[in-house]
Amino acid sequence: MSSGEVLRIAAFADGDAGGNPAGVLIADALPDAAAMQRIAAEVGFSETAFATRQGDGWRVRYFSPESEVPFCGHATIALGAALALAQGDGVFALTLNAAKITVEGRSADGVLSAALQSPPTRSAPASEALVDEALALFGYTREHLDPRLPPALIHGGADHLALALRSREALAAMAYELDAGRALMRRAGLVTILLAHAQAPQCFHTRNPFASGGVYEDPATGAATAAFAGYLRDLGWPHGGDIEVLQGVDMGCPSRLKAEIPAEPGSSIRVSGRARLI
Repeated sequence: MSSGEVLRIAAFADGDAGGNPAGVLIADALPDAAAMQRIAAEVGFSETAFATRQGDGWRVRYFSPESEVPFCGHATIALGAALALAQGDGVFALTLNAAKITVEGRSADGVLSAALQSPPTRSAPASEALVDEALALFGYTREHLDPRLPPALIHGGADHLALALRSREALAAMAYELDAGRALMRRAGLVTILLAHAQAPQCFHTRNPFASGGVYEDPATGAATAAFAGYLRDLGWPHGGDIEVLQGVDMGCPSRLKAEIPAEPGSSIRVSGRARLI
């Protein structure tokens, strides 16, 4: 793969459709930050991953059209698929701005897939003021919230606010003003707000507004899924060791993510899924 060639790969695809598009640029050396920001804006996807060789692994940075983000799950899955195509199947060590993780890429029988190991996870209750502001942003009230899953600040490489809703209908009706969402997320230091509905203890429907990066909504969000899985573990939710997350359905871009949840508090979450070239 030549320096300067951007691959476009949909991560967490549902079979041969859906998934979240990401750009992947594997280069001899990383461009400067301004150039990476410009390339990400030109690609126009919610994130583009930039990678270059560093020792036995890869140095990686992620840019949305408007900002750099510390970790992006779907772009990491796309990168894992791209590395499998370029280097062969394997587990690749990645050095991010503030963490070291791995991604496993596979291309067996023409089927691309990847699995990332997230940075460590943590969660904490969200403040009443932040919850009220977020609910007002989406036109929800506290009656819409699922009391089994209290609002929380969640982290698995990036910071998110998690709001669980009682009904699938409320999740499907999600709407907000992009500028207002951008202001809230940037003021609160959030990369996304994760809205979730528990269909079953091991199956969740989610939506992820990403206004902080100038993107109304992501159809698949691996970083938020890792953080949410860590939150479920902290909460003592009966996850049984793994969950399936269905995302992007309400956007007409169905995506499917699997998160494996080990017992150790704070430990890495394995998030996996299919990928497809665009």
